[in-house]
Amino acid sequence: MLRYLTDQEPTDTVPIETVTAAGLDSWLAGRDDRLRAWIADTGFAGKPGERALLPGPEGRLAGIAVGVDEDDGLWRYAGLPEALPPGTYRLDGVDDPAAATQGALGWALGCYRFDRYTAREREPARLVWPAAADRAAVERAATATGLVRDLVNTPAGDMGPAELAAAAAQLAGEFEASVVVIAGDDLLPNNYPTIHAVGRGSARAPRLIDIAWGDPAAPKVTIVGKGVCFDSGGLDLKPSNNMLLMKKDMGGGAHALGLARMIMQAGLPVRLRVLVPAVENMVSGDSFKPLDVIRTRKGLTVEVGNTDAEGRLVLCDALAEAADQEPALIVDFATLTGAARVALGPDLPALFCNDEATASALLAAGEREADPMWRLPLWKPYAKSLRSPVADTNNIGDSPFAGSITAALFLEKFVPAAIPWVHLDLFAWNPADRPGRPKGGEAMTIRAVYALIAERFSG
Repeated sequence: MLRYLTDQEPTDTVPIETVTAAGLDSWLAGRDDRLRAWIADTGFAGKPGERALLPGPEGRLAGIAVGVDEDDGLWRYAGLPEALPPGTYRLDGVDDPAAATQGALGWALGCYRFDRYTAREREPARLVWPAAADRAAVERAATATGLVRDLVNTPAGDMGPAELAAAAAQLAGEFEASVVVIAGDDLLPNNYPTIHAVGRGSARAPRLIDIAWGDPAAPKVTIVGKGVCFDSGGLDLKPSNNMLLMKKDMGGGAHALGLARMIMQAGLPVRLRVLVPAVENMVSGDSFKPLDVIRTRKGLTVEVGNTDAEGRLVLCDALAEAADQEPALIVDFATLTGAARVALGPDLPALFCNDEATASALLAAGEREADPMWRLPLWKPYAKSLRSPVADTNNIGDSPFAGSITAALFLEKFVPAAIPWVHLDLFAWNPADRPGRPKGGEAMTIRAVYALIAERFSG
């Protein structure tokens, strides 16, 4: 994506101007009669998303007018790389650093295409780097977003637990981080029983991916990501239409790796740890069963009320491992519940947090970074729905209500109250094409979480 932003400004670089519907008349006031007639005849009204190609005196393209509103922000220019004629463009009048950074990032994200299996039909238009843009921030966010999208978009046949571990190892190698992968039956003597239980039904062995990076004396930050590379539902089998997008059920693991890339690329002064339990939840003679009781790494026993609530099972062992080192912050990402999507839709991840200061700072970062989320409560009275007559807890609530909250309450059992903990229940997918956000895998909240970590641990 970044290769479509350039330092070289050819003599025929085309300027891009923004126009609002309310400001169209004043924008036209300084133009000649020929251009005003052109705008009138082409019907350009300055509405958001409209574009006008402005002709020069010799019939060449002289400029682009883009209709915007005040809330476009990051996505203001994101539709242009694929829509404009091939060539090199520049943003006129974008001198504010925040606006220039968002403009450049939106352009870069608009250049993304998942092209592992098919060639791109055309090359996007190029943009001259805005002088005021924070290039390092754009490069971090664009590269991390591309990584998340690529991992989520890759079909499960080519992105199983081993392939996800290989992607993690490649990332670790790029930044001289250490990586340990515990696979298959080795999970049991290392006390990761729930990861093993969920993944043992697949011919592709489950794994715990463990990356460490940074100064061991620095504040500890641990990121956990759900890495269910395909979720059939297990013996509580999903219907086929619900199974269709389950290649994206490792989206939490992809987010963990994307955020880790941003942190390592920036060289933040933290001791970073990344834990990704990578499994497939499949049907076989060795699959775990409804009403099985599993002893977790923490020692709590879990009755399996539904094998399709497997994400919280693999996460609970990883969260218990994360808590053992008493980090200053734990963040987990998971494509965990349909209930969160019913409540908030595909674009708005659900935030759960056990620490008020952390939640407030993260929500504020989301506003600044155009990376939204919505906080839902860890409502303690709902915890009673997780009771089990034969184990310390069930893995699923006993009613159809508040599914995302009861899932978060289950996970909270594995994180000490003294450790600030963020749980993000997200979709990791764009259901339709929009400027800068093609249909398919999507990175959500990683820019906001990065900003929180940078502010808290870098001063």
